[in-house]
Amino acid sequence: MKYFSLIFITFLVFSCASKEDVLLPKSNTSIVKDVQDHSPIYIFLKTEGKDTIADVNRKNSIISTNWIFNIDKRLPLRLVIPEVIKLQEKKRGEQAHKNEKAENYYSYADSVGKNLAFLPFTKVFYAMSKPTDGDLVISFKKGSNIVLVNNEEVKREEVLERIGQIAFFVKPKVYLLFDKNMSYQEYIETKIEFQKLNSYNDEIPKEFIF
Repeated sequence: MKYFSLIFITFLVFSCASKEDVLLPKSNTSIVKDVQDHSPIYIFLKTEGKDTIADVNRKNSIISTNWIFNIDKRLPLRLVIPEVIKLQEKKRGEQAHKNEKAENYYSYADSVGKNLAFLPFTKVFYAMSKPTDGDLVISFKKGSNIVLVNNEEVKREEVLERIGQIAFFVKPKVYLLFDKNMSYQEYIETKIEFQKLNSYNDEIPKEFIF
């Protein structure tokens, strides 16, 4: 399948079958610019009365391809991540058509480069709970400039510097904890801002939504 080569100025991704749209999150940098041989998965924002619902459309997805997750930026993580977990488990559990090289990516709009960009998350395991261990637990609250680093309050812009000051005898087991009410937009912004934390994880990356 061809990779995305164009992004609409309005930063909308359209599902041709349902004629619905997904309002993508934005960032000012591109982690990955091109993904070839992909299948799209859409998670729409739907409302039923006073309830907000994450509505998944994956009927065009092929197990053996790279999966592009196009998720509405307004959805909270408490609705997004359970659906992502289900899809991850389905792909990981597939044996007949499994492709070990196939990756999973979140799509977003690079508002500076005016292109569609992608954030890989294939190896991440999610849990809808708090971590019970971990050498370095970093907690991000919705809309806050204060981040908890092992329960110590640190300004967001000083987090990486503070972590660098901690003396670890071995490479620490790093867990990221995100507020379940955080928007998907804020989540993607945070993930991109703290990409350097990936270098700490030799093991399977784990993220907790609570």
